[in-house]
Amino acid sequence: MMLTEEQRLVRQTVRDFMENEIEPDVAEADKQPLSKEDAVHYMKKVGEIGIGPMAPDDEGFESDDPRTGSIVSEEVSRVWPSLQVTMGMSFPATMVDIMAERTREAYADEVEADELVGCVAITEPSGGSDTKVPNTTARLDGDEYVIDGEKTWVSNAPIADVALVVVWNEEEEVRDFMFVDRKTTGFETRQLDKLGWKGSPTGQMFFDDCRIPAENRVATAVMNAMAEGDESGGLTGSIFGAAGGDPLNTMFATMRNGMASISVGIMQAAFDAALDYATDRETFGKPIGGHQLIQEKLYDMKAKLEASRHLTYHVDELIAAGDPQARMMSSLAKGWVCERSVEVADHAIQIHGGNGLSTDYPLERYYRDARTMTIPDGTTEIQKLIVGYELTDQAAYL
Repeated sequence: MMLTEEQRLVRQTVRDFMENEIEPDVAEADKQPLSKEDAVHYMKKVGEIGIGPMAPDDEGFESDDPRTGSIVSEEVSRVWPSLQVTMGMSFPATMVDIMAERTREAYADEVEADELVGCVAITEPSGGSDTKVPNTTARLDGDEYVIDGEKTWVSNAPIADVALVVVWNEEEEVRDFMFVDRKTTGFETRQLDKLGWKGSPTGQMFFDDCRIPAENRVATAVMNAMAEGDESGGLTGSIFGAAGGDPLNTMFATMRNGMASISVGIMQAAFDAALDYATDRETFGKPIGGHQLIQEKLYDMKAKLEASRHLTYHVDELIAAGDPQARMMSSLAKGWVCERSVEVADHAIQIHGGNGLSTDYPLERYYRDARTMTIPDGTTEIQKLIVGYELTDQAAYL
């Protein structure tokens, strides 16, 4: 799949920036979850070249097309997957313009300073990948919704100002989306530690009688914005499948393929490191890359890397075209590509031998990050069941 001249320029621009401006910090910065101050610092820094939620209006690379978004994700993740996750999951912060006046007023200073961080709260302790009927509920009480429940494994939760929360709307008896903010609602969070993505803060969220304006129901916010001629409402509507279909599944298609693109970036980093090491390290009087078994591993890594990239780009095309196959193919990509990233990172460690186990080399981080990829946004097993359902019209997970 050929890239356009513009896409090649984007790739090189992001690669050069990440290598020169971000990579020197990663070994230290990825040791613990980013504080809000540090997360804002890095998001503003990459925003200078049009990346992420803090890029200047109309200057973001990702807004051009899904494939360009995947290219950006690859290049950021090739250096620091934690940063890509933090940026990607902050997108609700870009929607504050369509939230209720009470929320907008509470965060006027943060919006002005471009220091708003968001998160997406879907997973629950008792449900995991079962999101059909959330236990977190929203009850209409006058001109407010009252939200009760708990979410877990939420990226950015400990540092988020605003959250996009998936709830069960008791009045309409449907799965629904609500905007909840920390200042006016006061949700609580608890940080969670994890194997990979060490720099990306992850946590639990607790909603106890949290009252939000009725206008912070996403469907209401979108309709109000569009009625007032606010184009951001139309953009938000498109993210949630305003043209039809299940909104959560529509959002998942993009998020799951985004996870695949992060995995491609990790694979590229692992392959580059392994190839460099194989051509430099010598045993028995020649570089280890001259030994047949090392070449076999490099072959396997390269094949999985290129196949994964092409699959991810193909799904980008389906998403851009609004193709009904996008849901199935995004699950196929998320499941298959993330598993391949673990295998590629594992080969890279093996090629490095004892040095692959050392924290002085980045290989162990590549492996931890790759292994983490197989679970968030739906485990590999769930992706297989989604693909199976789409192929057979027989649901195995109900």
